[in-house]
Amino acid sequence: MAANIRSAKRPFDIHEVLRRIRQEVKQFADAAMFDLAAQGYATPFHQLAACIISVRTRDEVSLPAALRLFRTAPTAEAVSRLNVKKIAELIRPSSFYETKAYDIRDLARRVVAEYGGELPCDFEVMTSFKGVGPKCANLTLGIACGATEISVDIHVHRVTNRWGFVRAPTPEATRRLLEEKLPRKYWVEINRLLVPFGKHVCTGRLPKCSACPVLEYCRQVGVTEHR
Repeated sequence: MAANIRSAKRPFDIHEVLRRIRQEVKQFADAAMFDLAAQGYATPFHQLAACIISVRTRDEVSLPAALRLFRTAPTAEAVSRLNVKKIAELIRPSSFYETKAYDIRDLARRVVAEYGGELPCDFEVMTSFKGVGPKCANLTLGIACGATEISVDIHVHRVTNRWGFVRAPTPEATRRLLEEKLPRKYWVEINRLLVPFGKHVCTGRLPKCSACPVLEYCRQVGVTEHR
């Protein structure tokens, strides 16, 4: 169906948009990293290692994989004692699980050797580990460290650009623009809201525009077909 419901758009109100989405996503599972924290794995090490697992992997796969790993080896020291084959076995079927197993083993060993088993809440330290980019570092800082940081994954990037709230070609460029425009009180929450919203409503292909709670605010940038 062609996207023909573009009339009667209201001036964009980020507060009302996020309020409506907050209600909408209550019916869906929480974003994986927030769910993991709620299950007791909320330290910077847990969050960063789990985020490595989550790269290019659906939450439905990455969350159980992280739980298997941490239930087997609940601390950085315990993970550091596992061999790569065992880590790979635990985090499978995460995408690129063999490469990620090396990255997680090396992360754990460095955390033990350099930081006494406690990963510091430091962006530069976190991004010094292989497999860790700004998205994972900022998400870890927001969840595990209480820092006010924006983590932009593909869902946050797609949805905020589709709204017309920002216009940026990459997630990193979107993050920079959101830091300029988004009220700081939403910096951590926006990932928690837009991951499930992007997975279930504002999908990459055929978004559910006809059932979207914020359609009247959304400019539907780039939408050619919808449900």
